[in-house]
Amino acid sequence: MSLKSWLLCFLLSLFLNPVARAQVCAGVDWPLWQGFKKHYLQDSGRVLDGSTDLQHSSSEGQSYGMFFALVANDRPAFESMWRWSVDNLAGGDMSQRLPAWIWGLSDKAKWEVLDANSASDADVWFAYTLLEAGRLWDEPKYEQAGQALLALIQEQEVVELPELGAMLLPGKDSFVKSETSWQLNLSYLPVPVLRRLSKATPAPAWKSLAENSVRFMQQAAPKGLAADWNYYQQQDGRYLFTVDQQKGPVGSYDAIRTYLWAGMTDHADPLAQPALQALSGMAKLMQSEYRVIPPEQVNTQTGAAQGEGPFGFSAALLPYFIALNMSDQAAWQRERVQVEWRAAMQPTRTIERQPPYYDVMLSLFGLGWAEGYYRFAPDGQLRLKWQSTCE
Repeated sequence: MSLKSWLLCFLLSLFLNPVARAQVCAGVDWPLWQGFKKHYLQDSGRVLDGSTDLQHSSSEGQSYGMFFALVANDRPAFESMWRWSVDNLAGGDMSQRLPAWIWGLSDKAKWEVLDANSASDADVWFAYTLLEAGRLWDEPKYEQAGQALLALIQEQEVVELPELGAMLLPGKDSFVKSETSWQLNLSYLPVPVLRRLSKATPAPAWKSLAENSVRFMQQAAPKGLAADWNYYQQQDGRYLFTVDQQKGPVGSYDAIRTYLWAGMTDHADPLAQPALQALSGMAKLMQSEYRVIPPEQVNTQTGAAQGEGPFGFSAALLPYFIALNMSDQAAWQRERVQVEWRAAMQPTRTIERQPPYYDVMLSLFGLGWAEGYYRFAPDGQLRLKWQSTCE
């Protein structure tokens, strides 16, 4: 075969094979993803959080890592994280078992599941990312895995709450407190993800989850500030979102993601503006106190703030401030994240310890979105930077 004929055949094969075509345009230059791979992703596909003696991995970290791999068009990394998650968190079959939320070094000096309960924030990100990988890479096995997991989430983690409707529990066990009381986490409910999942199944519960998540925001945040945890329970004959009975009216490391998801929701989504309005308290607080660094903790009932959040908080608030057209705040947060990211990644620091896990995760989400590596369409589908090189 002549060189000209071989080249023609090769180009034709790429045209006819979407998988191969995606691989050809895989060169996404995303320094944050490369930093993530270097410091957190092991060859086995395990995402290591080395911040504790447990040297643990979580379903959250695995699902986030897979999402970032899809954004970077890194199929080998995606597959390795998926396989590790199935084998180690779901006993080899995630169509039959929701992934355990944490795995690490036990007190018996064994590497194993440390808590078999699920974490639904990770579960919905797993399902979402699998469905989008199936679509974008034209890979049926990911589509099938996403559908199977979605059915399992609905069966074990979605409940019908009185006077509200469908809601996602934070996990399959321990969050139904009584016949009239449920513990919930608002940061587990990203509207774009719920939009996409509602398109993937005819089950009616998913059609209302996104709307109910915004009702949750509106009713549980009297000062426009999200709490880490809430209760939904009966009081005086009515069902209301209330302060978590154990954790109190605290908004901090969980809740910061709620502003992130709201900021990344496409402005054409009818829920985008109601969500931003429901969470307007953070913007007002930052303006009224002339803050550049977000607070580490807020009281969602009084609006009081204390401490300084780490740079991951700035990364999480970057899309939020962009969505609100607060350009000065957005510029300050972006600069802080970039400066502190570079400092955290200095070899003299990383020799001694892993860069701060949660800050890095939030930075890939916040900066990745702000820098245009990905966007969510109004229906929740991903729009990725690498797609433009494949057209």
